[in-house]
Amino acid sequence: MTDEKIDPTTREALEAAAFRRLVAHLQERTDVQNIDMMNLSGFCRNCLSRWMAEAAAEQGVALDKEGARELVYGMPYAEWKDRYQTEATAEQQAAFAATHKDH
Repeated sequence: MTDEKIDPTTREALEAAAFRRLVAHLQERTDVQNIDMMNLSGFCRNCLSRWMAEAAAEQGVALDKEGARELVYGMPYAEWKDRYQTEATAEQQAAFAATHKDH
């Protein structure tokens, strides 16, 4: 079956389920640093949070940056940083600078 044969409501439900699974996976993989995600894929947990907040705004739903981050991280962002974030290495910072000149 191709996506042309999936009705829009079902497609949206499938996309939402896949997103929830991605978020759950990232909440479990606290060993994966955001800078590594950015260097490999061009997005990270913060990007997902921003996209969620933007989608909420488009729908007229009040969801601020910190609220969206808490949904993605599974806890307040400051708590996640304290527990799991490590200092970026010089190599990670150089790779980020080389591939993300607009950040």
